[in-house]
Amino acid sequence: MTEAEARQGPLSDVRVIEMGQLLAGPFCGQLMADFGAEVIKFEQPEIGDPMRQWGREKPHGKSLWWPVVARNKKSVTINLRTPEAQEMIRDLIRDTDILIENFRPGTLERWNLGYEELARINPRLIMVRVTGFGQTGPYSSRAGYGAIGEAMGGLRYVSGDPGNRPSRMGISIGDELAAMHACMGALMALHARERTGKGQIVDSAIYEAVLNMMESLVTEYDVAGYVRERTGAILPNVAPSNVYPTADDKFLLIAANQDTVFKRLAEAMGRPELGTDPRYATHSARGANQTELDDLISDWTRTVPLEALQQKMDEHGVPCGLIYKAEDMISDPHFKAREAIIDIDHPDFGSMKMQNVAPRLSDTPGAIRHVGPELGSHNSYVYGDLLGLSAEAQADLKSRGII
Repeated sequence: MTEAEARQGPLSDVRVIEMGQLLAGPFCGQLMADFGAEVIKFEQPEIGDPMRQWGREKPHGKSLWWPVVARNKKSVTINLRTPEAQEMIRDLIRDTDILIENFRPGTLERWNLGYEELARINPRLIMVRVTGFGQTGPYSSRAGYGAIGEAMGGLRYVSGDPGNRPSRMGISIGDELAAMHACMGALMALHARERTGKGQIVDSAIYEAVLNMMESLVTEYDVAGYVRERTGAILPNVAPSNVYPTADDKFLLIAANQDTVFKRLAEAMGRPELGTDPRYATHSARGANQTELDDLISDWTRTVPLEALQQKMDEHGVPCGLIYKAEDMISDPHFKAREAIIDIDHPDFGSMKMQNVAPRLSDTPGAIRHVGPELGSHNSYVYGDLLGLSAEAQADLKSRGII
């Protein structure tokens, strides 16, 4: 089976070079690799991407994050600060569709690998640049992690309990949003290239990716002077939609914030009159009486065990959901039926579970072919097969710390 046949997927004819490290750029590369792109990840010799060391537990001294974020990729070591390495990159660019990088603006230019120079070699090249603040503007040269983008993009201010300091989510959402926007931009640029024959730059800033998810927050302030605040488990004026307690000291998230759905919830509660009560019959009325309504629903859910409550919601067509941890996801029959979590072989850990590819394409689906590779495990493929360097030449480059 050829490499292309093994990859399959809608991007199986796309070659990607991934530079940079940590999460914002590499997650973009993961998304492309999941759908068949040949993603060649360049890493610093002997050191590699710090993600190789990140993660809660490290059996065998290895990260449990790396197998996920580097899955389906090839690992190649190179010292991009050296002229010899830069020349090899320029050679490889001739047959590359997308270059992903998340260095500070100007870094590639200092290495003689800026877009203008590379586009002269390959005018069809698409360069994806992921940074904290973008390639232009007064903040462009600042260091910018995902957490900073979350703060300045508006997410941190509205996250958490109103009685506490601004909170964060339990994942690196700023980096991941920037990566998803970067991937989306790259695919748009690929589509545009079909018409124009030319590549372009995709500039994905973390703070702007977060800002893009902030719904009507800016407009509400501009037009109505309204400032969204931290509201804990609810969204103001969207009711009922909350986490409600059960008789067995558990919780169920119930979202019945549409008029017809609320009427079904009222029926399930044995209180059909609530559906036509002027205090709750409309979206705006429920929003105005949100606290009172949540208390009323909580008083009822506290009398019903979790399993019975969930069954009652399902019977009445009221959206609800359990608050899942990883163990709940792994055991859930719906997750199993759709193979949302799959088992994949790892050379050290044996079989390991991770989330499957999303979204699902009916005719050209993506797939997880292998976990994140060992550092430099594809050097011979890139330097030998693609660039035609002899084993002796590769050994010389390695001895001088270039690869």
